[in-house]
Amino acid sequence: MISKIVAIQGDHPSKLNPATDTSIFLANEIQNKNYKVFYYVPKNLSIINSKVIADGFFIKFNYKNKKIFKILKYQKLDLAKCKFILIRQDPPFNLEYISTTYILDILKDNVKIINNPSSIRNISEKLYSSRYLKYMPKTIFTQNIKEVKKFFIAHKKIILKPIHSFSGNDIYLLSKFDLKLIKNFIKKHDHIMCQKYLPKIYKGDKRVFLINGKVRGAISRVPRKGSFLSNMSKGARPIKTKLTQTEIKICKLIAKDMSKQKIFFAGIDFIDQKLNGDINVTSPTGLKTFYDLSKVNLAKTFWKELKA
Repeated sequence: MISKIVAIQGDHPSKLNPATDTSIFLANEIQNKNYKVFYYVPKNLSIINSKVIADGFFIKFNYKNKKIFKILKYQKLDLAKCKFILIRQDPPFNLEYISTTYILDILKDNVKIINNPSSIRNISEKLYSSRYLKYMPKTIFTQNIKEVKKFFIAHKKIILKPIHSFSGNDIYLLSKFDLKLIKNFIKKHDHIMCQKYLPKIYKGDKRVFLINGKVRGAISRVPRKGSFLSNMSKGARPIKTKLTQTEIKICKLIAKDMSKQKIFFAGIDFIDQKLNGDINVTSPTGLKTFYDLSKVNLAKTFWKELKA
């Protein structure tokens, strides 16, 4: 029997920042609809006697309390009893992450899982953007050092990104060709993303929220002085923003594609009206910050669209 339970697969709540975290924001909203929230970390997901079992805890979130969460009860839960499961752990998109999507695939015909585990597996967040290269800065994906050098010579200043990382981790701005750095970078990450540097990043990027195939809102994130990283985890400052007609056109195109791919919730980023190559489907963030800036609660939209 399916109950009014929302399970969240994510990093432990003690590791989350309540001031900005989207998982907490979504959980807090669904509690207002009298759902119970069950939380577990990916390593505690199992298949036991043909059932998908998570070893975790029921939890209550409250923004008014100094400690924002209270663990109510530890237990093992048959996830088939849940109405919704949110996949919310941060990348890296490694074998553990992939394994959890295969396990959750067992449930996807009977439990609504956001995002669809097969779709998460099929959409490598940066590589998938190769479908939209004409809307992006000049970009290549490679682990061939000669190709990286050729790209650097052509553009003079480039960004190196791991394909499967997150939150601005391990991203380099290359203004001088450094063979040792590139060799080590490729050795660590295999295929990498190389992108022409866009100097207008100092004005900020734009994070756009796509929910159920529609563009729902956006924020801008301005890097701290001396940085080119627009991630709030790296000190970037969020501000209100509006999308240009060019950005709206690209957003609608990707939103339609995400809907076809059974991706309910995604985040995409722009720099200087160009898609920067991140199509975030694993753990999109920014809804709490958007609410703080605009007082528009997209968590309500999220659950309304799911008919919770």
